[in-house]
Amino acid sequence: MNLASPRSLFLLAFIGCVLMMIAALYLEHVVGLAPCPLCIVQRICVLGFGVVCLIAAIHGPRKTGRRVYSVLAMLFAVAGGATATRQIWLQSIPADQLPSCLPSLEYMMDALPFQEIARLVLHGTAECAEVGWTLLGMSIPEWTLLAFIAMALFCFWQLLRRD
Repeated sequence: MNLASPRSLFLLAFIGCVLMMIAALYLEHVVGLAPCPLCIVQRICVLGFGVVCLIAAIHGPRKTGRRVYSVLAMLFAVAGGATATRQIWLQSIPADQLPSCLPSLEYMMDALPFQEIARLVLHGTAECAEVGWTLLGMSIPEWTLLAFIAMALFCFWQLLRRD
């Protein structure tokens, strides 16, 4: 098996996403950190990136297919990076300037149109600004932003490869 083949690289990227989700679930269910709305959006982006990479690994695309999968995966990486950046910004502003907490998702699904739910969730809340865990001085969204940057670079590299 050629470890530099697109199939192998997409499989490794998928495995990286699986490891990220294992870490997120560990922090949620073992450490007890409840994910905020922006964290959930970031998880969805990791899952989307991972699913695209898994499909690409199964398909084993050639040049054009590799580029299509790379663009699709990059969309998830960029969206996740933007969401992580928003959360990092929320963590940096004073507490009195933060938006108030949101009602439950179940209530919003019953009472609000989808566009309004998406706007509220992506706007972030005071809950999103809490730093409940750090590793080497960096919060979860900072680590996640680094991961999304790595994902985007992986996609960019896959787009530029000549073989």
